[in-house]
Amino acid sequence: MSQMFKAKVRKVGTSLGVLIPKDFAQKEKIKEGEEIEVGVLKKRNIEDVLRLVGAIKGSRPFVRDRTDRVDRY
Repeated sequence: MSQMFKAKVRKVGTSLGVLIPKDFAQKEKIKEGEEIEVGVLKKRNIEDVLRLVGAIKGSRPFVRDRTDRVDRY
């Protein structure tokens, strides 16, 4: 996957679905009926992901050494 996009989950019959934006589908050359892999990253779980990124077993916890930067999350 070379790019990400935001989408709302919609009810489709008795299932849930996500629409792929046309420009994204064209750029990635996604065609109707093609099987693709989809990953899910919920905004509320971003802190869990950030905690895991770069974590090394046995390493010390990260301590911010600069106070002039504002946390985004």
